[in-house]
Amino acid sequence: MKLKTFKKKNQGHEKSIQEIIREHKKKKLIKGRKSAVLHRKNRVRHYLNLAGIGLGSHKISKIIFHICIFLNLALSAYLIYRFSTDWRYGVFYVSLAMLFVWIFVFLGLLLTLWLIFYIVIDLRIFKRRVGIEEVLADFLQLTSANVRAGMSIDKALWYAVRPQFGVLGKEIEIVAKETMSGKDLESALRGFSDKYDSPVLKRSINLLIEGIEAGGEIGDLLNKIAVDIQESTILKKELAANVTTYVIFITFASILAAPLMFALSGQMLGVIDSLMVDIDVPAGAAQGINISLSESSISARDFRIFAVLCLFMTSYFSAIIVATIKKGDVKAGFKYIPTFIAVSILLFFIFSFVLGGFFGGIM
Repeated sequence: MKLKTFKKKNQGHEKSIQEIIREHKKKKLIKGRKSAVLHRKNRVRHYLNLAGIGLGSHKISKIIFHICIFLNLALSAYLIYRFSTDWRYGVFYVSLAMLFVWIFVFLGLLLTLWLIFYIVIDLRIFKRRVGIEEVLADFLQLTSANVRAGMSIDKALWYAVRPQFGVLGKEIEIVAKETMSGKDLESALRGFSDKYDSPVLKRSINLLIEGIEAGGEIGDLLNKIAVDIQESTILKKELAANVTTYVIFITFASILAAPLMFALSGQMLGVIDSLMVDIDVPAGAAQGINISLSESSISARDFRIFAVLCLFMTSYFSAIIVATIKKGDVKAGFKYIPTFIAVSILLFFIFSFVLGGFFGGIM
């Protein structure tokens, strides 16, 4: 009896341990999901801060979700109107179409809008970084002159602000207000550098803070940082000038040569088709030879679609390559993409029209 009682107690103890382990795993899983959601929200919030947008991540998600709902409602209303005017579609077909719209189309719209959102935010972050780096050297030189004139570092930063500095002047005004309200200058400067995805700005602020903490000559330090930034900018411009030949060649090949070759190929296809139709082969002349003199299997419309798609892809990647060579960053090529695509496709249709008139006159 004692042995059975001991076994029952031991079994109950093992069950309680298993339940504790199960509950611990469940809590760990819930905690992991919460941390993943929090990490995603923090990442979106960090992106918005770098882009200078004051909206919260929850509000952005709500706006994108509402846009998807509106687009799906508009598409559903259009489909229901089309189905109601054509009685060939039954209830099952309409229900299946609505299910497809509200599951797959909705998810596709959601992913597309988030992708567009991240592209726009990334471009905004890039523009803010470029705007800061263009005027940073001049601002540091003015600050260096103010420090050498006997001003403290916070006043030197404040009096170095000029209207032409744009967003940098506004950020320095925020730093000055924070220091006047009692915040530490180092913390205010670090908060300022964290708002921008700029390695140049972060390195300059870190050197300035280290110089303040070390008690060195801040005026000379700021001047050296400004000179180093200017030399780096000049070096980038020299490198871009040295590879101008490659930029000209890529631009010529994608904008002028490719449309001309595609237009010429299209006209040659039409000429070959017309010649094949006009050739009269006598009966029995081509016995034993597998030759077909019928029209080409590629129509002019199919070739035109193929040419436009090829020109679109070629212009897109050419614009990115040109931007990388000239600016050193792929993001700078987004402003070239519409121009390259529009010019290449427009020239293709112009060349096709001119060559069509030329070959039509000959034939």
